[in-house]
Amino acid sequence: MSIVEQEKRELSEAIRLDAHGIEPVPVADRDSTPLQQFWVWMGANLAPINWVLGTLGPIFGLSLIETILVVVIGNLVGCALFGLFATMGHKTGVNQMVLSRSAFGRRGAYIPAAAQLLLTMGWIGVNTWVILDLVVGDQGLLDKLGYHGGQGTRYFVGMLVMLVQVVIAIWGFYLIRTFEKYTVPLTAAIMVAMTALAFTKVDVHWGGSQVAGGDKISAMAALMTAIGIGWGISWLTMSSDYPRFVNPKYSKKQVFWATSLGMFIPTVWLAILGAAIATGGQGTDPAQLVAAAFGAMAIPVLFVVLHGPIATNILNIYSCSLAFLSLGLKVKRPIVAAIAGIIGTIVLVAFVESESFAHSFDNWMVSIVVWISPWAGITIVEYFIVRRQEIDIAGLYLPPEESPYGDVNIPAIIALALGLLAGWLFEFGVRPEMQGPIAKALDNTDLSWLAGMVVGGGVYYLLGGARVRQPVTAPTAT
Repeated sequence: MSIVEQEKRELSEAIRLDAHGIEPVPVADRDSTPLQQFWVWMGANLAPINWVLGTLGPIFGLSLIETILVVVIGNLVGCALFGLFATMGHKTGVNQMVLSRSAFGRRGAYIPAAAQLLLTMGWIGVNTWVILDLVVGDQGLLDKLGYHGGQGTRYFVGMLVMLVQVVIAIWGFYLIRTFEKYTVPLTAAIMVAMTALAFTKVDVHWGGSQVAGGDKISAMAALMTAIGIGWGISWLTMSSDYPRFVNPKYSKKQVFWATSLGMFIPTVWLAILGAAIATGGQGTDPAQLVAAAFGAMAIPVLFVVLHGPIATNILNIYSCSLAFLSLGLKVKRPIVAAIAGIIGTIVLVAFVESESFAHSFDNWMVSIVVWISPWAGITIVEYFIVRRQEIDIAGLYLPPEESPYGDVNIPAIIALALGLLAGWLFEFGVRPEMQGPIAKALDNTDLSWLAGMVVGGGVYYLLGGARVRQPVTAPTAT
């Protein structure tokens, strides 16, 4: 085979159409590597939204040192959880929402699948909003380049980015991994230069906490939910969707480290960068922060800003289609992607019109963590404790009356409901209705992620353990 023919073959493999739905990915098609998974998850988190979230620390009154401690400690736990969940997809070849059928039942799992469907649609709009503010906002990057666009330009850029995201996601996993493989290293290199520039140009203040006592604990808990442990938890519902393509010859440990580090490195890095810039006195508006710190690098920074949400949203749109198919509906993925784009656009418009992004996003993050945490606790108990990582894969797809997991597992539904209640009791969001009485009694300290996970998982083990602890016969290996 000539060099030209070899290159054509490699290109064809790299961008071939992904025809897989929610069925287990055959071993013959599982040709992804841990390194490719690292690039996928690093690309998804090497995004402007993470440095914007880093500004929440100073906004809440925390010093840079305190912000760094919360971000690092929180992500050590959150990203480790993410890595564990990713090993589920690698072992089974099945996406996360279908795996939920093991705990919730064949149709009972429609509840988390529906929530995941709405979650991914919402993220599409949230992530796209960030680039619009950075690129087209007042004193944004286009302004630095001499172009003063208005609201029309903002919506034009948003629709263009949305189109690119949807096309890549429709094509599927193979194009997604190729996109991340070739664009993420370049983006990371630019981010290294941006980081160096930020710490030399911006007057970074390491100390100067503006809160003390109970107010400090409350601020640290809120940051932990938004960009600490809560950040890793917010990705758990799609964690198996991509490692299911990893070749079984690679070990569980390799997949765990590739995915968890792919999440940890960019999240912590960019959050610290955002917090450092915010302490420099340029304010907390993301567009002004970036333009003030990186005006001399407007063009390469523009590439980073545009790349980030695309790399993130192609995962959201793809996982959105899997969640939709996990509801048992027979609809082609392109149609689902189009619907996701429409709803994501509605969310985008809402954020464009928002007066305070920081408060809006904090509100969004709290609502996410409250339902994901009990679901995660139930899933951990189901997969790692009672099933001991042995799943009857074929049974996940059988009709409700034939599936070994049953139709609707009532104990799992009760556990989810009680976990949601516990999460609400311990949450302290921006809006009054998201401020639970226990959180208020604890000086406005948000522990919703912990309460939801412990109560959800604990109740599920107590109520559903007798049924679930029965060994599943003839586990199927993929």
